[in-house]
Amino acid sequence: MAAVTILETKGLTKVFGGIHANTDIDFQLPEGQVMALIGPNGAGKSTFVGMLCGRIPATAGQVIFKGEDISALPAHKRIAMGIAYTFQITSVFANLPARENVALAARRKHRLDEAGILAKVDAVLARIGLADRADQIAGDLSYGHQRLLEIAMGLVQEPELFILDEPTQGLADSEITEFVDLINGLKGSTTILLIEHNMDVVMRTAQAITVLNFGEILASGSPSEIKANAEVQAAYLGTVHAED
Repeated sequence: MAAVTILETKGLTKVFGGIHANTDIDFQLPEGQVMALIGPNGAGKSTFVGMLCGRIPATAGQVIFKGEDISALPAHKRIAMGIAYTFQITSVFANLPARENVALAARRKHRLDEAGILAKVDAVLARIGLADRADQIAGDLSYGHQRLLEIAMGLVQEPELFILDEPTQGLADSEITEFVDLINGLKGSTTILLIEHNMDVVMRTAQAITVLNFGEILASGSPSEIKANAEVQAAYLGTVHAED
């Protein structure tokens, strides 16, 4: 039985002042899969994700979610359809406790009484490893813990598609290990698009990888196929390994 495609783009293009950030991207993400999106800095990853989320309008092309063309929908309507995402820069409410940050996200999605909301919140905080910091003001958390809090805010919405933009940036090694375990635990229940520079994390979590370079798809395939791809080695992986 063929996998169902939950997210698809057709000819997705973004032009800024005559410069093509993305050009004619045809992309498919099967439901229930963890896919990593990788590529060198300036490859167009953030612009592409911005168009998927509705934060950046496309110049041309389509974004299709669960068979519906959502190209014209604003970000908040895409969230309501089941897409959650985190940014490279944390977007927590710095003056509120961690628990209330997650509760605000939960109330957007779930029609439950307050006891039901808080039960969901506490379960997600425990799963993400922040239960002992639930009452701490978010702005006082370390950068790494703020990143985890943002992931909790996405998870509590029980998204059908979870887009994570550089989620391990700023995390300690122990937190990265916990993040990998979390993502692997979500396989099959939530579709995940992971934009990530840490190739160890990519290889330990992703079932498929898409490589962007100069705003276009350079290659797509399994982790082993991408690792063995000479063009990917030349454009990206060789540089990554040289920096390690």
